[in-house]
Parts: sequence; structure tokens; C-alpha cells
Amino acid sequence: MEKWNEVYLVPEFSEQGVDCYRLEGGDYQNEYYVVSEAETRKLLNTPEVVGYEVYHCLIPATAQMMYYFKEQKKVTTANILSILRGALNYPLEESCYREHIRVHDISFLSSERVFDHDEIAGLEIKYSKLTMVPDSTLLIGDIIASGETLIHCLRYVTDFYRSNGAKLRNIIIFTIGGTTGIEVLERLTGEIREFWPEFEGFITVYYEGIFSTYQDKGVSGINLPDVDFYWKNGIIAPEFRRQTLSMRDPLFEKCIIYDGGARRYEIHEHVKEVLEFWEGILARADQIDMKELLDEKLGYPTPISYEDWLKCNHYEKLPEVQTRWLYKQEQGYIESMKEVTLREICEQRIQEFKTALRKYII
Repeated sequence: MEKWNEVYLVPEFSEQGVDCYRLEGGDYQNEYYVVSEAETRKLLNTPEVVGYEVYHCLIPATAQMMYYFKEQKKVTTANILSILRGALNYPLEESCYREHIRVHDISFLSSERVFDHDEIAGLEIKYSKLTMVPDSTLLIGDIIASGETLIHCLRYVTDFYRSNGAKLRNIIIFTIGGTTGIEVLERLTGEIREFWPEFEGFITVYYEGIFSTYQDKGVSGINLPDVDFYWKNGIIAPEFRRQTLSMRDPLFEKCIIYDGGARRYEIHEHVKEVLEFWEGILARADQIDMKELLDEKLGYPTPISYEDWLKCNHYEKLPEVQTRWLYKQEQGYIESMKEVTLREICEQRIQEFKTALRKYII
């Protein structure tokens, strides 16, 4: 991404157990935040969290950010766009209710892939029930990987507003998502301002980090390109980094979130995906270079100096007392992994996962 090396995290606030950071240095048209909280850290580090708890884990951070945006007067009149079915994981209406933000209406869209001879030919709106709240803030919750669905739906919604002679004030997005989302939203802002010059832009809240997607099958040979999220080339909340590396195994999961829809509504499919990954890793554990895998997961080649680590993680503007301790913890984690085999990790994760979610295993 252009100028990505110039971007850094800056502390915005720490309230009610929620730590919020904003992105600076990228000369962006929009606002981007990273938010960290105990429940979202649990969600992203524990694939055993399934069903309603997936939704419940996002409430504290989302509500606190809604309060912040209300206090900053970035949202007054709200309309929610629910992009089915991923949006159902995000507690936008509940968070607005808790923070006394009036939701005037909720719109629904369903965008599905269209295939031609087994090849993806594009996207098509399969279901639409849109309502219009002029000069409002549009609230969206969505997982952003490639961003194609989001682009398709936002163009559809803005066309709807324009055809009715109305406009939006701004758009706030809550996401477990990746770096591609920034590229997509910067481009969309330029498009929208061509017909709505006063459009304030997008405000995007990333839970626990701005992750990136694998561009190939990774060191393991199992990861899905443009689908699976990991740390490398992303920006991770220091609290999430600290918690992840306080344990041994979460860093090695296939994806930060896996399939959000399956994880809540088709739990059998989620269980199948997680077990297939770990059993696949176990089958090839003796052929995978452990150091190479660890470097990939951490996002940089080891060993690394403190100064290079700061730049790599975009932590130059964070308090040194925080980053020094985190760096030392990370070096301790790296050292401890020299005594662990990938086979050990796989066998333990398979056993833990089967035990925790045994009722969903067919």
C-alpha cells in the first residue's frame, strides 16, 4: 500500500477497558481507528468462541466507540445498513441504544457471487430493502477482506440516495478486516465526493488490528489467499499482541476470525474448517520449517532490533515504557518457541478444540 511505511498508531483514548488508537501519517481522506478490548481479544484468539457469543464479544468495544463518536459529534442521526449475513455479527443497533443514539431505520442488502462456468463473474444484489434517512450517518458492520462486496453495496446505496435527491453526511464502518479496506475506502471517497462534495468521508473502526490477507498459501501451504487474515504487513493493537503472545498457540491459527458467518450460524462448518486446518498442519508438520513459520506469523524475520521492530509494527508514536516491555515479551516468546515442535502444538490444539466443541463434531 502506498505510504504504508509512513503510517503509525497514535493513542486516542483509554476508557472503560477499551483502548483506542488512530492512524496518522498516511495523508488519508478518511479516519481510521484500531480498538482493543478484552472480549474482542478473546474472540480473535479463541476459535472455540461460537454462536451468540461471537456477537456478544463485540458489544463493549462497539458501544464505547459509539459513545466516542457521539461525544465528537461525528454521529447524530443514524441509519444502519445490514449487509447480509455478515452484518448480523455486529451489535450496531444495540450499541446505539446503549449510548442513546437514535437509529431512524435499518436497511438490508444481500450481495452474492455470480458464477459463469464455475468462475466468479461478478456480484449481484439478491435482496434489497432500503430506507432513506437524508443527511444521516450510515452505520455498517462487515468483515473486509477483498472489499468487493462492500464496494458493490455502497455504490448501490449511494445510487439509491441520489435517485431520491438525498445525500449522506458520512459513513461509519466497524470491521474485523484488512489493509485492503483502506485502499477501497479511499477510492470510494473520491467517487462519492464527485456527486456529494460535502461528504465528510468514512470513519472506520478496526477491531484489534488492521490485518492483511495471505497472498499465497503461506509457509504451511494451507492458507487461502485473499481470505485468511494474519499479522504480517498489518498494524496490530499492542494489547492484542501482548495477549496473543502470552499464550503459545493462538498465533498459529489459520485465520484471525475464520468464517464469521459459519462461526455464528453454521457452527458445524466452522468446527470442520478449524479441524481440517490443524489436521492438515499435523500431517505435514515434519516438513514445515518452524522458524520460517514463526517469522511469517510474527510478520518479520527474526532476530530483529528494537528500533526495526518499532518501525515494522508502526509503534514509533507509542509510549516507550509500553513498547520496550512488549518487545522484551516478544523476544521471550521467540526464545521459548525454540523448545517446541509444531507437532506438539497441533496435537494439543486438536485435542483442546475437540473437547471444547465436541457437541458440534459429527
